[in-house]
Amino acid sequence: MHWRKSASLLCYFQSWGGELAIAEIQAGACGFITVVKATAIDKRTVELSIESACPHVQKLAESLKVVDAYKELSCRQGATAIIAAGLQHCTHAACPVPCGIVKAVEVAAGLAVASDVAIHITKEG
Repeated sequence: MHWRKSASLLCYFQSWGGELAIAEIQAGACGFITVVKATAIDKRTVELSIESACPHVQKLAESLKVVDAYKELSCRQGATAIIAAGLQHCTHAACPVPCGIVKAVEVAAGLAVASDVAIHITKEG
């Protein structure tokens, strides 16, 4: 067992090769924090546990329990399960939660490295 930490994305590698990726998503002005736990069941299948005080993200979490990591990699064939759930339940177009869920799934499935994603916004003038 060993841990690898990248500021807000934490990965735990289990001895059998499955991974648990934990993403803490700070959505911004709304003040809600979402914690996503993505656990690789096998090389494609990822189980999700999503906790948030946001009522919209709670509904999204109810609709997303297990995803196929490979189907979440591209939107070229249309919206993925995670993006579709975000479109259905998140009322704000700029909500970063669906993107954060995708990143956690990628890391759990071994399709991406644990690395933070950031958007820094400033206003001038």
